[in-house]
Amino acid sequence: MSLTRVFIHGLDGSSSGTKGRFFRKTCPDMLIEDFSGTLQQRMDKLNRLLSDKTSLIIIGSSFGGLMGAIFACKNPKRVKKLVLLAPALTFPEFEAHLQEKIDIAVTIYHGQNDDVIPVGPVHVIARTVFRNLTFNVVEDGHVLSNTFMSMDWDSLLEMRRTAS
Repeated sequence: MSLTRVFIHGLDGSSSGTKGRFFRKTCPDMLIEDFSGTLQQRMDKLNRLLSDKTSLIIIGSSFGGLMGAIFACKNPKRVKKLVLLAPALTFPEFEAHLQEKIDIAVTIYHGQNDDVIPVGPVHVIARTVFRNLTFNVVEDGHVLSNTFMSMDWDSLLEMRRTAS
């Protein structure tokens, strides 16, 4: 079964931001779309985009992390892995999922100096919902500008590199 990799940008971001451009270059088969509107409108678009996909690796940044987490909670059998970058799990829209226990692999990177989404509450929520969690607190801010490029994306995205 082949993997489907998806990147979901943040609230004010776009598919042509730094992270979107990085993923287009390093993982050309990744699904990278623009999302706008309310959370419900964004989730409707995400659900349409992924309607026939399984074995998903979802990367979500900030509000996109919230979207990815909600999608995984509603579709745990279709998601293989979540990689969340400073996810907005503290937003009220995630409260409905706080009683869920998700077993998929979840890796979170969150800056200890994040002044948009505080790391402490996100860590508590993530530990509550995700049973297979790796939580990385890094010396960085919300956009993870010091961390993002140096992350082990080959491993996180399960990319197989062949020797040349």
